Amino acid sequence: MEQVPPSQLPASSSKYHHPYFTVPEVDYLSEKQRGKLSATQEEKVRQQACGFLEAVGAKIGFPRRTIATAQNLYHRFHLFFPRKDFSYYDATLAALYVSTKMHDTLKKPREILMFSYAVRFPELAAKSKTQGGEVDMDPMTVEHDRQRLLAVERLILETICFNFTSRMPFPYVFKLSRKLGASKTLIKSAWRLTIDCHRTLVPVMYPPHTVALGCLYTAALLLTLEAPPPSNPIDDSARQIVSLLKEKADWEQTYMVEAEDLQEIAHLIIDLLIQAAQNTSANTSPRTPSSPSPHPSPRSQHYSSTPQPLSVPYKADQLIHLKIAMRQNEHPPRPYKPLAGSDPSALYSGEDVALLGKNEGTVRFLFGPPSIVGQEA
Repeated sequence: MEQVPPSQLPASSSKYHHPYFTVPEVDYLSEKQRGKLSATQEEKVRQQACGFLEAVGAKIGFPRRTIATAQNLYHRFHLFFPRKDFSYYDATLAALYVSTKMHDTLKKPREILMFSYAVRFPELAAKSKTQGGEVDMDPMTVEHDRQRLLAVERLILETICFNFTSRMPFPYVFKLSRKLGASKTLIKSAWRLTIDCHRTLVPVMYPPHTVALGCLYTAALLLTLEAPPPSNPIDDSARQIVSLLKEKADWEQTYMVEAEDLQEIAHLIIDLLIQAAQNTSANTSPRTPSSPSPHPSPRSQHYSSTPQPLSVPYKADQLIHLKIAMRQNEHPPRPYKPLAGSDPSALYSGEDVALLGKNEGTVRFLFGPPSIVGQEA
């Protein structure tokens, strides 16, 4: 590889933290980092990675916020770095390690690795004589994996510009549900969908309050699908919320949310549920009734601390018909403005991304986009 003369190296550069990306930006970046993978193959790898994070996080005993943030960091990482260059084991564990720092649930890299080995190699965990089922791994292998984890950690930290601020949608689920008069059944369903939405790119594209309201809207849509027994009529609050949120009105100003965004979130979550309904071995969240277990194999169920899944309450045909009905009556998508320039890819196709992870020149990491922190920062 040709060496760049020191005189030609950039003296300094600035990297801005973009908390959210528009749909065109996400589509462009995903396609760029996907490489030769098809969109279906990329989605399969994404769900495998998220299922692995679920299993490891649950086995360690991390709170939901730590696991959800790790999934979000994993999605963001692969908006900047090609999937072919990194094993999803390395990327997910590094994301989990960064997430523990963000939420003060810190574990050492070696601890995270040992729990991950028990998930990856259940047959070795079964032979372990230690109380916690720690896998007996070659020390050189463990050290090699630890070094890779720390290397990827640095890249993840640079993609978030060392901004450890993390706002989660979970508190907003309860606040918005109370405000809208949602029933307990609807709140419970919305909470579970909020967990599942972190398996998609929704949290990368929308702020937490929008994600929470989108999950509440999706949960209300799904409850209207169910055929209730005579003694238990359909939840009226679900119908009322669907009737309110599907139309553009004053509530958009009240909650600072666009009806078009709720539609987009609903489609992405329903797509995830369709995938789970069509593939009973999919790695969707075990805490969601509409999702199968991340480890359906009897051999691995014993060693995973994740709860056993419930049956899928919706058929794929039901969900597809719901999507068709939504398409027939939905609002046209609102126009998206790129963060800078006329081409959404302009921000990510230059040296800004090429210099990530490299010690070339002085780099200033700023905690917001240029429009917030200012070009002169």
